Amino acid sequence: MSGLEVRKPRACILGVDGTELSNWEKGFFREADPYGFILFARNVENPEQVRALTDQLRDIVGKTNVPILVDQEGGRVMRLKPPHWRKIPAAGVFGELSDSAPEDAREAAYINARLMAADLRDAGFNTTCAPVLDLRFPGMSDVVGDRSYGADVSRVVILASAVAAGLLDGGIAPIIKHIPGHGRASVDSHKDLPIVSASRAELSELDFAPFRQMKDVLAAMSAHLLFTDIDDQRPGTVSKTVIDDVIRDDIGFKNLLISDDLSMEALGGSIASRTHACLTAGCDVALHCNGKRTEMEEVVSMTPLLSGSALKRAQTFTNQISGFKTDKPSPTQLTDWQMRLADLLAPVWRAEETGA
Repeated sequence: MSGLEVRKPRACILGVDGTELSNWEKGFFREADPYGFILFARNVENPEQVRALTDQLRDIVGKTNVPILVDQEGGRVMRLKPPHWRKIPAAGVFGELSDSAPEDAREAAYINARLMAADLRDAGFNTTCAPVLDLRFPGMSDVVGDRSYGADVSRVVILASAVAAGLLDGGIAPIIKHIPGHGRASVDSHKDLPIVSASRAELSELDFAPFRQMKDVLAAMSAHLLFTDIDDQRPGTVSKTVIDDVIRDDIGFKNLLISDDLSMEALGGSIASRTHACLTAGCDVALHCNGKRTEMEEVVSMTPLLSGSALKRAQTFTNQISGFKTDKPSPTQLTDWQMRLADLLAPVWRAEETGA
C-alpha cells in the first residue's frame, strides 16, 4: 500500500445514555471508534436536539458516513414520535390494506417510507432498522405481531420491498430484520429465549423465504431465537450453524450481518461473552443498545477492528450511505405525499384516531 492505511472501525454499534454526550462518552467513543451508533427514545427530545446529537456523533469519530441507526418502523416501534414527528402506521396496517387493495398498499408503503426517510434525514440519521420481514403466525408472542406485514410470503416481500425502495430513494439505508425469521417467537426475546421447534424444511419454505427474496439488501439484523432442528444449543445470533448454513448458504445473504441487541435477555452469559460469541459465530458487527457504561466497556473490550470480508461488507454499506443524494423533498412534495398517503390508508387507518 502507498500512503497511510485507512483507519478501520471497531466491529460494534453502540448506544448513547442521554440526550447529549457526556465528557466520558466523547472520550470513549473517540478512542473506541465504533462502526456506528444507535439512538432510542431516551435520546430524543425534539428535532433540534437530536440533530445536534447526531452531528456530534459524526464529529467525534470524524466520519460523515458513520452509520447512525434508529428503530423507526411505525406503530409500536417509533423512536421519533408526535408531537414533533408524524404518527406512522404499523406494518400490519399496510398488510390489512393489501387484503382489499394490494396496489394501493404497495404505493402507500413506498410513500410512507419516503416520508419516514425525510423525517430521519432531517434529524441526522442515515439508517433505520426496518423493514421487518418476519411472518405473522397466529398464537405467537406479540413481540412481532403488527410489526409484520402479514402471514403470506409474497405479501411481505412486496410491501417490504416497497419500503426498502422508499427509504433508499429518501437517503436512508434499510436494515432488514430479524434474519432468518422471528415470527415463530412464542415469548418476547427482550425478556426470554424463544424456542422454535418447527422443522428446518418448514422454516426454509416459509420463515426464511422473505429474506431469501430480499437478500440483496446491504444489511440485516439477526434473530435471538433457538431453532431446535438446526442448532438446539445456541440461539441464531450466536450459532455458527445458523449463520453459515442458513443465513449465508440457504438464504444466500452475503451482506453485512449485525447482531440484534446483545443486552436482550434472550441471550445468556455476560455482555463480554455475548459479544465474543456473536462475532465468533459469524456476525460482522455486534450491536449494543442501552448506553450503559460498564456494558459498553465490555463490548469494546471483546470487539476487534473490522477486517477481512466483514470489513468489505461494512465498507459497502457505508459507501451506500456516502452515495445518497443530499437534496430534500420540497414542502409541496411532502404535503402531496401526506395527502396521498392519507387517502390510500383511509379504509384502514386514520392518524387522528390514533393520537397524532
